[in-house]
Amino acid sequence: MYGDLMKSEIEIPEDVNIILKGRTLIFKGKMGEVKREVFNPFLKVKIENNKIVLETLKDNKKNKRILNTFVAHIKNTIKGVREGFVYELKAIYSHFPMSFKIENNKFIIKNFAGGRGLKVAEILPGVKVKVEKQYITVSGPDLRNVSQTAANLENVTRITGKDRRIFQDGIYIIKKGK
Repeated sequence: MYGDLMKSEIEIPEDVNIILKGRTLIFKGKMGEVKREVFNPFLKVKIENNKIVLETLKDNKKNKRILNTFVAHIKNTIKGVREGFVYELKAIYSHFPMSFKIENNKFIIKNFAGGRGLKVAEILPGVKVKVEKQYITVSGPDLRNVSQTAANLENVTRITGKDRRIFQDGIYIIKKGK
């Protein structure tokens, strides 16, 4: 059932440039540049014949899971530098209108639920955040950074200790994807 070597090949599209430096893959496309470290002691990575080749040293279930995880990460990164990822969020408030400001990779929220303090969420590198009234668009080539920035915005406005059916103020993800 299991052999000595397991291998997976990922075709590199024409409009994407990929460079392998040590254990780091550098992806360049029209949406930007993303660096992805591919480090695992059971995995070998190389680029040959316009393909990324991932090989495991042993063919077993654990290594198959590791291989498939890195294949998914690489495919997502290729998609990101070609098309990008976009998350749409909506700010919902009932009595106290929130105001937003973007400064030095920080998303600052004023007057959340009538509070005087500022709520600050981090915007990760390579991510663009755009605000139009109640709608916030988070976009970029790196899925990890885009989704984590959207989660940061959602988490900073989470209400705790109160009934969420009544106190529904906050920023919520309403659409994920391209």
